[in-house]
Amino acid sequence: MFFHKDEQLEALGDRILERTWAAFPGFARNQISLTWLVYDPPAPVNTGGALSPTEFWQYSPRGYSYRGVERIYPASVVKLFYLVAIHEWLERQMVQSSAELERAIRDMIVDSSNDATGLVVDVLTGTTSGPELPPGPFETWQQQRNLVNRYFQSLNWEELETINVNQKTWCDGPYGRERIFYGELMENRNMLTTIATARLLHSIVGGVAVSPARSQAMMKLLRRSLNPHDLAADPDNQVTGFLGAGLPVDAHLWSKAGLMSRVRHDAAYIELTNARPYLLVVFTEGKEHSQNEAILPLISQCVAEAVIALGK
Repeated sequence: MFFHKDEQLEALGDRILERTWAAFPGFARNQISLTWLVYDPPAPVNTGGALSPTEFWQYSPRGYSYRGVERIYPASVVKLFYLVAIHEWLERQMVQSSAELERAIRDMIVDSSNDATGLVVDVLTGTTSGPELPPGPFETWQQQRNLVNRYFQSLNWEELETINVNQKTWCDGPYGRERIFYGELMENRNMLTTIATARLLHSIVGGVAVSPARSQAMMKLLRRSLNPHDLAADPDNQVTGFLGAGLPVDAHLWSKAGLMSRVRHDAAYIELTNARPYLLVVFTEGKEHSQNEAILPLISQCVAEAVIALGK
């Protein structure tokens, strides 16, 4: 594993979860998955890519994980994976940049646009949505749609072995060939774990996702404002009701949230004043909890307090 367990964080993490369950009695213990990394000094992250991949991966941060290997529908958190993949394609010149592609990449992350994500997936895989296809062409289409899965499997990260990232994100849901591709019981839906998501975000923040320059470009898109005026001006921001809402206003936040009728997730890298930087990925499930805007902020507040107590 890319991080190591630590007795201090184990105790703190368990305490934070117990506090969460006490605050929300109907929130079951199997409705949350959490992975938390703390970067002790000298922190190897957000350095502008000063470390080579070999140097970076030799560093093993302290971490805590609860149900971190559980496969969960990720909603828009999957867009982090498409962000890394499209930068890899561009770096290798497998696809050409264009104003429309750049606009889609930005809107996919900054605004969490599903329409923009659809274009990015089309560019990544050379596929398009549409009516059902005859068996032969549909087999070819499915092979193409699994290109992103094959890329992440090629990294040989054990944390990625169980994930599935071959579907677009939808507002109303898939139709035609897309619906058939989901499987009759939706068994081919996107699936992630908090540990897989944490490792991917860890690589971006470490400056080793694709290249230092591309990691920096990704970080720029993931940056979130905690300014109350900015949040009020954007009702669909990815802070209110998510991990950013539990942070002091002077914190620095890079994140990607996910929300639909049955899940509320967030994956964040956080820097607090006079505290160690840390990474936190929380997935929550349950139709009765997905619209609750207090759960993730409470967890985030508790984690922030714990990190502050650790000192600089």
